Amino acid sequence: MAEKTYLTMREIARLAQLPEHTIRYWETKFRLLRPLRLSSGHRRYTRADADTLLQIKDLVFIKGYSLDGARKALAAKKRQKKAAAATAATAHAKGDLLDEIKKELRQLIKEL
Repeated sequence: MAEKTYLTMREIARLAQLPEHTIRYWETKFRLLRPLRLSSGHRRYTRADADTLLQIKDLVFIKGYSLDGARKALAAKKRQKKAAAATAATAHAKGDLLDEIKKELRQLIKEL
């Protein structure tokens, strides 16, 4: 059976073991937690939303962060991931450039 793409409010509340009103409140406090809204107003959560919600729950209930502290911690983690991805992309581009320079130098040596 295929895994569902979207989860309802009830399913996400069961998964996270949180009351629905807490999830709705956290949506107002965390920009990372933005479910899809149907024309009827019902929320549909992705697996990424579920992961974010579980991270928030861990920061608030297990590690004792305030909501503001949890928001800052998630933002810092997101910035860290972006920086790591940018560094990896830059390193890959530099490697490609070096390979190209090596080929040109070998070609020049052959011509001499």
